[in-house]
Amino acid sequence: MQKGQIGVTTENIFPVIKKFLYSDNEIFLRELVANAIDATQKLKTLASFGDFKGELGDMRVEVKVDKEAGTLTVADHGIGMTADDVNKYINQIAFSGAEEFVNKYKDNANSIIGHFGLGFYSAFMVSKKVEIRTLSYQEGAEAVRWDCDGSPEYNMEPCDKSDRGTEITLWIDDDNKEYLEQARIEQLLKKYCRFLPVPVVFGKEQEWKDGKYVDTDRDKVINSTEPAWTKKPADLTDDDYRKFYHELYPGQEDPLFWIHLNVDYPFNLTGILYFPKIKSNLDIRKDRIQLYCNQVFVTDSVEGVVPEFMMLLQGVIDSPDIPLNVSRSYLQSDRAVKKISGYITKKVASRLEDLFKSDRKDFESKWDDIKIFIEYGMLTDEKFCDAALKFALMRDTTDKYFTLEEYRTLVEASQTDKDGNVVYIYATDPV
Repeated sequence: MQKGQIGVTTENIFPVIKKFLYSDNEIFLRELVANAIDATQKLKTLASFGDFKGELGDMRVEVKVDKEAGTLTVADHGIGMTADDVNKYINQIAFSGAEEFVNKYKDNANSIIGHFGLGFYSAFMVSKKVEIRTLSYQEGAEAVRWDCDGSPEYNMEPCDKSDRGTEITLWIDDDNKEYLEQARIEQLLKKYCRFLPVPVVFGKEQEWKDGKYVDTDRDKVINSTEPAWTKKPADLTDDDYRKFYHELYPGQEDPLFWIHLNVDYPFNLTGILYFPKIKSNLDIRKDRIQLYCNQVFVTDSVEGVVPEFMMLLQGVIDSPDIPLNVSRSYLQSDRAVKKISGYITKKVASRLEDLFKSDRKDFESKWDDIKIFIEYGMLTDEKFCDAALKFALMRDTTDKYFTLEEYRTLVEASQTDKDGNVVYIYATDPV
């Protein structure tokens, strides 16, 4: 009898990466930028613990496209790697540095993203060659250059990089030339990176001069590093909430109201959900709510995380605890997701009840706009229905509003039959 260990070899993993690992090859950019952000956040964490005493300097991530050379580069000034790190994290596929780091600094390193250590390899989905140039933050470290053309062979040697951090250059292959277009890269950075916690720079700001746009010498920062949902509700005004809504959904009229989610037990979840004005035709679109993981955009298909009746809401949910599969693009449905869904339902119901109690007149004035949402919720979600009985309203022919309990009390005396049942009389035509 023979016993042994099954080893994953690069020969059989590259085709898998190229084809199946990620649901969509554009997310290679998200993965590389997310890794650069991780490296930057790690250095900040080390500095805050006193484990790095040098100058942090300019902590931003830069993305550059060189169309003539056919390259795309993502560079950071983060933690960097030694030759040993490259061997450990790059040459042994799927061994994640994040896991180890989080365990050591778990109370603080809340922005470490990659669970699988495969993010870097997504670069090979669009490249014929990838090069890493890196210098570790550690004193006396030697800079390292690594390259690989997507076969199992790689080259690794010392190099002359003098500034701390990592620079990854992709030679884009012929099938993926779209990733050498400024506009395409900017579109992807805005999609996946617009709320990342570290500035992401891509190109220069432009201004209008002599009938055309020309580059200025100001760097163009793609993202807003402290989006509203990461702040405390007490630090935000109503205007801040509205402004953030219009940032997410330009050109829409003001939302009716919003709910700021902020929970750290039994899971981490932050976010802001808005009640938009719903037009008369009931528009349940599945892409109104965006899901983030530590400020990295994951998906706008949130079925399962958000109860169906809440698909009428708009906004952002951010949770590092939502379990994602390797590509982070499809949610794995499990108990944690159901718990999150239940929590959101409870939170929305209690916020509606607060609004009703604190300013009933205002709530009544918005009732016709939110009624469809609440009634749909009551029909489809038992727990929401139980909570909503306190604030669901009925309007009589003189435009007065009653809760179900108030209405019952009002008609009980004159509308109870011989068996003791209260009879509700309902008509759509006042006459």
